Amino acid sequence: MLVGTKEDLLLLRAVPTGESSGFAERENTFFMETSALEALNVENSFTVLTRIYRVVSRKVLDTGDDQPSVPFGQTINLVKDDESAVKKGGYCSC
Repeated sequence: MLVGTKEDLLLLRAVPTGESSGFAERENTFFMETSALEALNVENSFTVLTRIYRVVSRKVLDTGDDQPSVPFGQTINLVKDDESAVKKGGYCSC
């Protein structure tokens, strides 16, 4: 699951919506955008993530494996220069 935050700040985006949704599609991952300021999709994102967790957990229990049944991915930094993104207000590091 890929969640884009700060949906309300359209002009200050570090990554355009199309790029994010395209990445999610290529990686076969669910994508949604949220805005805590406007209370948009915040609760929905946690609901979806909880459902994903439950499905994956059931699959692990069904197979009897101690290892998760989904492969671990790599951390992907979508901002090339973290310091400049912070100065521009591209994302919150809090």
